[in-house]
Amino acid sequence: MPPRLRLRSLVRLAELQLERAPSRSAYTCNRCQYATAATVPAPSDEQIHASIPALSRYAPATPPSFRNPAYRKSQLLRSYVSLLQTTPLIVLFQHTNLKAAEWVGIRRELASALRKLDTQLAAQGAPPEALIAEHIKLEVIKTNIFEPALRITEFFKPGDLPPETLSGLSGISSEKEDPSLTHALSAAAYKAASAHKGEHPLTPVLQGAVAILTLPAVSPTHLKAAFSILSPQAPAFPAPTRRMVPSYYDQPVQDGLKKLLLLGARIDGQIFDMEGTRWVGSIDGGIDGLRAQLVAILQGFGAGITTTLESASRNLWFTMESRRNMLEEEGNPKDQ
Repeated sequence: MPPRLRLRSLVRLAELQLERAPSRSAYTCNRCQYATAATVPAPSDEQIHASIPALSRYAPATPPSFRNPAYRKSQLLRSYVSLLQTTPLIVLFQHTNLKAAEWVGIRRELASALRKLDTQLAAQGAPPEALIAEHIKLEVIKTNIFEPALRITEFFKPGDLPPETLSGLSGISSEKEDPSLTHALSAAAYKAASAHKGEHPLTPVLQGAVAILTLPAVSPTHLKAAFSILSPQAPAFPAPTRRMVPSYYDQPVQDGLKKLLLLGARIDGQIFDMEGTRWVGSIDGGIDGLRAQLVAILQGFGAGITTTLESASRNLWFTMESRRNMLEEEGNPKDQ
């Protein structure tokens, strides 16, 4: 009688295969081609939260704003903040009821004088980045918007804010007050500017009608040429002669210049009054001339220190020498 063979069920065979191959996480039946999942422990809450990527609640190009970006005032504020952050030299003028024809004539003469200066500098071998006449603009500003832009630029420093990680909107009453938003229209910028209301040095100046002259670089040479047109003052800033520039003496241009008044300037973040602004424009040779003056001052200062130190040692030597001579005379008295 043949021996009996004990056949195992398909379920038992699957369990044996899983025990022999612990690295496999599922068993696939050869007959039905269905996968049977192995028993895997449930992940913890920390693993679940760590595996979920952080999702942004808004598009990167359109973050929520505390001020409504659809308003023209909001966009004008953004443009003023960008202008103040990127322009190292801004000169302020007060203007009183200038007509359109007067503005056209003043801007025409200013652009013509600056182009002539660039032509001269190019003939002298100046580098292309020093020719900035085409980027110098004279424009009228809205003082009630320019003044908050000044406070945002001066007092709002996003780099000084403590880093905060977003974990939903818990503790934040509105998405607009998210502390990670640091653009010019954000709630953080608004609070920083409001905390220093009326504290900026240019706040008293920004009253009434104000125009600004913007230069993309601190160039005393171009500033001097601009002052010779907008605010001439002999002998530092002489106006062009009638023979050289007859259009400068047209009636609309002269009437407009009488209504312009120099107020001051903001140069590399520093505030200058009228006299300080004229001093910057009167530097001979521009930046190179200023460097030469600084080198001369440092050399004179070093020479003064050397002279002072030498005078002390020289006086000491004379004193010791005179004392030695006196002792020698006392030791060797002369015959009477």
